[in-house]
Amino acid sequence: MALEDKDFEAIENYLRKNLARIISEQSLGKPPVVYEIELRERMVRVEEELKNQRELMNKGFEMMDKRFEQVDKRFEQVDKRFEQVDKRFEMMEKRFEQMDKRFDEITNRLFQFMVWSFGLTVSAAGVIIAVMKMS
Repeated sequence: MALEDKDFEAIENYLRKNLARIISEQSLGKPPVVYEIELRERMVRVEEELKNQRELMNKGFEMMDKRFEQVDKRFEQVDKRFEQVDKRFEMMEKRFEQMDKRFDEITNRLFQFMVWSFGLTVSAAGVIIAVMKMS
């Protein structure tokens, strides 16, 4: 069964006349004025809740800022400690350089001692051989 244009016009006229009543009946029997007041009250409550949420978020951000400042202070302390460690390493490096110099000196003395010892040994052997040949 197909609808004709006059059927569509009748449906349109019916909806124009009765749409407000149908919508108000759908809103649980409350008249539109009461429904509007209720909507306004809800909007006020929602706005208040949003304001409270905004305040809580701002407090949270402030707390996070304080925490970041504390973390920054800790990093500064760690940097100072690293500087102290660097100074200690420099001191150790100087000590190692001094030890290297001492080892070089000891090595030179040991080398000189070995040269003298070898020289004395060869000289003594030569003297002993010469004395034995003379006798």
